[in-house]
Amino acid sequence: QVKVVESGGGSVQAGGSLRLSCAASGYTYCIYDLNWYRQVEGKEPELITRVDIDGSTAYANSVKGRFTVSRDNVNMVYLQMNSLKPEDTAMYYCKTDRRPGTDYTPDCDYWGQGTQVTVSS
Repeated sequence: QVKVVESGGGSVQAGGSLRLSCAASGYTYCIYDLNWYRQVEGKEPELITRVDIDGSTAYANSVKGRFTVSRDNVNMVYLQMNSLKPEDTAMYYCKTDRRPGTDYTPDCDYWGQGTQVTVSS
């Protein structure tokens, strides 16, 4: 089984910081990539960053330079969010994914329950 649990959300003022955690467990191929999405009401989830099992990262332009994702443990991912802006307000989700190019393996799209981030001006 695969389990994904996010934590660390809260309310901060603009310019503040938060650190989110994603605890993921299960089949290694399923948690090869751990992705952070955020979603606001009425909008589709936005992929903001991803980190693979070796620690390689990628960022959306909207968060590049402000957010840092790290994976110091195969089962634990952190999202350090600095210089937060009101537009960062959203529900943040951690989602598992297979290694790119391995569509021959079973689906591994497991979502956590989400953690709310609210940034006030």
